[in-house]
Amino acid sequence: MRLAQLKITVMLGGPSAEREVSLNSGAAVAAALRSLGHTVAELDPRAAGWRLASGTEVVFLALHGTYGEDGTVQAELDKLGVPYTGCDAEASRVGFDKALTKQRCVREGVPTARSLVLDTAKTPWPMGWNPPLVIKPVRQGSSVGLQFVERVEEWANALAEALRHDSQVLMEEKISGRECTVGILDNQPLPIVEVRPKSGVYDYRNKYTAGATEYSCPAAFADSTTRRVQDAALGAFRAIGGRDYARVDVIVRPNGEPVVLEVNSLPGMTETSLLPKAAAAAGIGYAELCQRMVELALKRTKN
Repeated sequence: MRLAQLKITVMLGGPSAEREVSLNSGAAVAAALRSLGHTVAELDPRAAGWRLASGTEVVFLALHGTYGEDGTVQAELDKLGVPYTGCDAEASRVGFDKALTKQRCVREGVPTARSLVLDTAKTPWPMGWNPPLVIKPVRQGSSVGLQFVERVEEWANALAEALRHDSQVLMEEKISGRECTVGILDNQPLPIVEVRPKSGVYDYRNKYTAGATEYSCPAAFADSTTRRVQDAALGAFRAIGGRDYARVDVIVRPNGEPVVLEVNSLPGMTETSLLPKAAAAAGIGYAELCQRMVELALKRTKN
């Protein structure tokens, strides 16, 4: 049973480093919602002072990165009293901060990589660590600023580059294994998507260059491994206080052990993005997925 036709504002674009990805996500969402008969306005909150379209009944957040995914816009919408899709302000704030997410996962017993938080490019090679390491800005998405350190000699340049994108970086041991992501919808895990870059690692270029990465969904794991990976992803989602939906990135070691990397509270929503791929494998088409997200947001107003 479908909801009645609604007045929906899709927020897209915004001021973050992921603006272009967000514009693509928002355009796809808006088209899908219009195809279902909804009245859809598109709002790009690139500058302060934005206003929702008159009569907006629900906001669909297709924003990524700072402002859109870090809890800021969620807090502003809470003040307006308008329901919106996805995680609330606090869960968004925690999920966007890789260090806070790591703390929550460790506290809740969710398997994750050993790590340190660093805040200066003058930090020497850390005692007790061996390469390879991964360095990533604490508060960025879409692999912006992601650095891999294969040799000690690469440390200084990699650290400086990562710190160009944030005042803090998270350093982790580099986990070897199969790169996967698990979509969460209505607090349930979707089929696992495995990502296989044709060369190098799954960085910004390989994410957004057509044909650069192969995807498999459902990923070819034993049933017991699939359950372990999905349980770890769901555990991370709950650890940050997530609601409705998200996407959790996981590395699966050769022995089947999952290692959670991060939680994406507003994952990409183009028709070829990973969460829609996972939903499609579960029999949920793109327009239906967008509709479900709206329904989950409105459900809260009736409780």
